[in-house]
Amino acid sequence: MAAMAEQSQPVVKVVGSNGQISLGKKYAGRQVLVEESEPGVWLVRTATVIPDNERWLHQPQAADDLQNALQWANDHEPQESDIEHVRKQLSND
Repeated sequence: MAAMAEQSQPVVKVVGSNGQISLGKKYAGRQVLVEESEPGVWLVRTATVIPDNERWLHQPQAADDLQNALQWANDHEPQESDIEHVRKQLSND
């Protein structure tokens, strides 16, 4: 069940000469979506933006692959590598 939004009374803010308003320190650094439904009417919502080149990480198959890789790493102890053997394998490919 979704949490109920906290209702608050309207607050008067002044738009500065640079066109900005402050939403308060608790929102500092957050990304927001700003929608203008009509001139002078805005809806501001906090959001998490996912860059296009990272969107694949949020697909079900990528999440499954990551969980499988983490499980494999958890089930297998780290081992020393023979770097010369690895170099030879790579140079033969």
